[in-house]
Amino acid sequence: MLKSQNIRIDSEVDEIDRSILSILGKNGRISNADLASQVGIAASTCLGRVRSLVQRKVIRSFAADIAPEALGLELQALISVSLRAGARANLASFMTAMREHPQVIQVFFLGGAEDFIVHIAVADSDAAREFVLDQLSNNASVATTRTNIVFDHFHKGPIS
Repeated sequence: MLKSQNIRIDSEVDEIDRSILSILGKNGRISNADLASQVGIAASTCLGRVRSLVQRKVIRSFAADIAPEALGLELQALISVSLRAGARANLASFMTAMREHPQVIQVFFLGGAEDFIVHIAVADSDAAREFVLDQLSNNASVATTRTNIVFDHFHKGPIS
């Protein structure tokens, strides 16, 4: 069975933590002093709370959201993948293999008609086709794929 990343939340996320998370979700580069001021707590308290949220894996990372187009990755696709019935034991290894590909932005393990959705960013349709052929169609665990090209998308950002 494929398990989600181990999230260990030792205690409830209270209203102050929620405020911190909401502000960090909109601006992960905000200074601790500004964050503390907006939340209405002391800077030392704020720093301790952010560190606790990181330690408890409520905050998983601080990262730059880079536009794939800036790197020449003009095309995004969502590829639905169904594994062969006898390959269900390979769920974790399939997820791991997909995570290691630089073209893969996200991988979703699903309950439903498909087993996975693989979100890729590539240069063009030829590169998308090559990814499907090389990484999915040639994989003995994969039964079927269905590729959907992304024309546009909306990313709300963090949950708050």
